[in-house]
Amino acid sequence: MQLAEIDRRARLLRIPCSLAPVLLPIALLFAAGLPAVLPAQDFSHPDTQPAPQAALIQRANDALAAGDFRAALAVLTSLSVQSPKDPQILYDLGMTLEALEPEPPNPSNPSAATPANSTLPDQPAPTPESCYRQAIDADPAFPAAHVALGLLLARTNRPAEARTQLALATTLPGAAPALKARAFRALARLDLDGDAQQSTPANLAAASDELLTAVKLTPEQPDDILLSAQIAEASRDFPGAEQAFRRYLALPQGAGDTQAMAGLVHVLLAQHHPADAEALLTPAVARHPDDPTFTAQLAQAYLDSGDPAQASQAAPLLQKLRSAHPADRNITRLLARVYVETGHPDQADPLYASLLADPAAPPDPTLLDDRAEALLRLHRPAEAEKLLKQAVANPAAFPTPAAFADAATHLAFAAAEIDDPRITLQALSLRAKVLPPSPSSLFLEATANDALHQSSRAVELYRQFLAVAGGNFPDQESQARQRLAQLAQTK
Repeated sequence: MQLAEIDRRARLLRIPCSLAPVLLPIALLFAAGLPAVLPAQDFSHPDTQPAPQAALIQRANDALAAGDFRAALAVLTSLSVQSPKDPQILYDLGMTLEALEPEPPNPSNPSAATPANSTLPDQPAPTPESCYRQAIDADPAFPAAHVALGLLLARTNRPAEARTQLALATTLPGAAPALKARAFRALARLDLDGDAQQSTPANLAAASDELLTAVKLTPEQPDDILLSAQIAEASRDFPGAEQAFRRYLALPQGAGDTQAMAGLVHVLLAQHHPADAEALLTPAVARHPDDPTFTAQLAQAYLDSGDPAQASQAAPLLQKLRSAHPADRNITRLLARVYVETGHPDQADPLYASLLADPAAPPDPTLLDDRAEALLRLHRPAEAEKLLKQAVANPAAFPTPAAFADAATHLAFAAAEIDDPRITLQALSLRAKVLPPSPSSLFLEATANDALHQSSRAVELYRQFLAVAGGNFPDQESQARQRLAQLAQTK
């Protein structure tokens, strides 16, 4: 989910009047805890003279209540010129400008987009951001302006600045519970997504805490359930994510949400439940035949099924999908993986090579590992070793320690195939930092020590291998016994 969806309800004034009752935007803003209109004058005392701006304030309120944002803009602009330091006027002007942003300009009435009195000749036209910032300058303790600015900054991909505004809003004593809850929900989304520009990773614990705080302040909303599912998914709490996704999809608001369905399928595949994923994907692909995510996931479910007949259906699905989306690297990579898994590394290698040759693509050690695996299956270990050395040179670049361990294991195999025992041992040493020994790694380590005439160590490792092999590696077990016998005779 993009930052543009941090809070779909945060831009409530952007609902076109033709799509909702005219009073709906204002009512929704009140429900959200954000002031919607200027405070009205109190005329209950006949001896009180109305302020000079009372008529304009009433006109602005009437226009906002009627959903006539262009009329409200003209009045609020005039008010802002008369009272340039009034935080409420500036805030309402910013909200009104946001309401008008999606509307295309009217060529027949160009003056309608920017009223003639919107700015002085030497001043730039106001923007939502400038209005919110001026409102905060006028009253630093105005919580609604901080929240509105924070949401705007998040939507425009400035998460660090957004966090500052939203976090401050949660500490202001004048912030209503609903307003604080909105800020906490937005902070949770920011912490889930992280900040790629600042190389800031996701803070999933903070995201979970912020969402919980928001739910304590105001009742749980459907979007909260979806956000909790996404946080659990990112935390690799797949059972928890599955439960939350299913809760959300069972709600009227969640039914038909393709992104949520794709999230549920992802966690089912991550839990090695391809049959459950396929049961959801088959009707989903029928309803959305052009959805690349569902098609790719169905191919993955076929591949994970363990059924050769089903696995054979994965490649045709992805070939058709790639023809429709030739520039999609993820589809190309998944097709290459299917080719490897179904015994066609010769078809996978050129796809991997094309992905690695893309100068615009960021460095990806897992892609190097994938191509190296295809090269190993094509009996080209020297080329594989070269790629794998590049891959393991930066362990921090791998998405998970397990992915790094896989690359180190492949490097050990490649080095063994070209009789490079020192590299084999170095690769196995890297693997050992992440994973415990396996029968295969023990055998590779034994043969590498044997080749380097480290006989005592080789004997010890051959014996460890035979103790755990259990007849599952007959060729290697036979070789280990032969070498133990030969090494015993040389003592």
